[in-house]
Amino acid sequence: MTTTAVASVRAVTKTFGSHRALDGVSVEVRAGEMVALIGPSGSGKSTLLRAITGLAPIDRGVGAIDVFGVAVQRDGRVTGQVRKARARLGFVFQQFNLVGRLSLFTNTLLGALPRLGFWRGLLGAWPQSEKRRAMAALARVGVADYAGQRANTLSGGQQQRGAIARVLVQGAQAILADEPVASLDPVSARRVMELLVELNQRDGLGVIVTLHQVDYAIRYCDRVIALQKGKVVYDGPSKTLGRAKLIEIYGPEIEDAFWEGVAP
Repeated sequence: MTTTAVASVRAVTKTFGSHRALDGVSVEVRAGEMVALIGPSGSGKSTLLRAITGLAPIDRGVGAIDVFGVAVQRDGRVTGQVRKARARLGFVFQQFNLVGRLSLFTNTLLGALPRLGFWRGLLGAWPQSEKRRAMAALARVGVADYAGQRANTLSGGQQQRGAIARVLVQGAQAILADEPVASLDPVSARRVMELLVELNQRDGLGVIVTLHQVDYAIRYCDRVIALQKGKVVYDGPSKTLGRAKLIEIYGPEIEDAFWEGVAP
């Protein structure tokens, strides 16, 4: 497993019109860490995740972002190395990003496109080795029995696990998950979070996950980074994130931030 930081973010600012979504943010996530990004609505969580991937260009200035030691953003510009960096990152989104009319098996195989090329995938010219890899990934996340079903006929939890299987086929070294359980019921949400923890602990994948559910962040992640109005206001162990600090971070949103209970 590589020892290079999954993501190194230094003095990053991002504005949308007059709104400053990120305000001088500096964080580093090391390989093998399981990190939750939390904060009230509009705090900058998703913007930070998108900036790490190069999907949200940062403001010009001293800000810089590296992924596995590869420069992704410099001086407000996405670098020419961004695709190299993205190849090592797996993305999991709130709305699954599966092609509904395709089978779960084919959606999972799409993770191999960076290796095989777009046209081979379009023609369905999948090597047997990639097909075996896709089935193994679906079995790993517990949805191999649904491989032949169209993605849009599956439950949200099954689709999300399929999205994670696609990341495994890709061969990603880290997972960036943006509100991956927000569209799920609590039972499915727990299964998805437990799967992310397993991939982190057993496979050594770094995981950065944005969560609205603070209880899930504390339960499943060793480290929590909290944002408020675009600034980092907490960065430390989840077990030391107490009620007083959470009230300071969330204010009147504090009760809504706990899915299966109340603030400790």
